[in-house]
Amino acid sequence: MRLGFRLVFVALYCTSVMLFAASLRNANDRIFYKICAARVSQSRLKQQLAGKQLRLENLINPTSVSQQVSQQGNQQNNQQIKQVKQVKPTKQIKQIKK
Repeated sequence: MRLGFRLVFVALYCTSVMLFAASLRNANDRIFYKICAARVSQSRLKQQLAGKQLRLENLINPTSVSQQVSQQGNQQNNQQIKQVKQVKPTKQIKQIKK
């Protein structure tokens, strides 16, 4: 009788240890997956931040600022030239030319 109880106890003990080990492995896998997902999202965020920093530096850089100002000036000059070309000469301008 004692041998039967010992055998049942050992079998239950081994089963419970195996179930506990399996649950620990499952929890370990879930934690590992979360860590990997966090690393991936962190690297993606770092790449986005680096891109935004480069765009900001390009906007702040004095050479790019002067280039943008000159481009805007050129655009304004072109618009003024177009406006002048579109204006029809009036009688006063014709009289001044004579």
